Amino acid sequence: MTGTLFQITFYLAAPFWLLMIFAPTWSVTSRIVSSPLTVLPLLAVYTVLAVQVFPELWTAVSSPDIDTFRELVALAEGAGALWAQVIAWDLLVGQWMFLQSRKLGLSPWLTGPLLVLTILLSPFGLLVFLALRATWRGADRPQEQRG
Repeated sequence: MTGTLFQITFYLAAPFWLLMIFAPTWSVTSRIVSSPLTVLPLLAVYTVLAVQVFPELWTAVSSPDIDTFRELVALAEGAGALWAQVIAWDLLVGQWMFLQSRKLGLSPWLTGPLLVLTILLSPFGLLVFLALRATWRGADRPQEQRG
């Protein structure tokens, strides 16, 4: 069961990523990704896996050190739970980036590749987006917000 849950984790998030990347201007996309509830299926997977290794998980988060963390991820359920947590976090970060890009008036041609980078390597995608957001001077932004 753990292997199956691990496999389906990304597929639970994929529809939302597909909407943001391939249908960014569709009004339904913004309505859907405005909700943090999109991560509920991922959190359900996380809970199922985390409950099975809760003592090890609690030890890893309450007294963090590299060896304790290594022991947690050596367990299939521990690795699966952390994977579900990462996928849920990445999705929330991606949704925030998408909504911010719409607010700033960034082109979907720019936002789409940034979202793909975020799917693959979310910290790098977020860093690039934050840098872009800090320097963006969109044509539709009022003058007083630009400076």
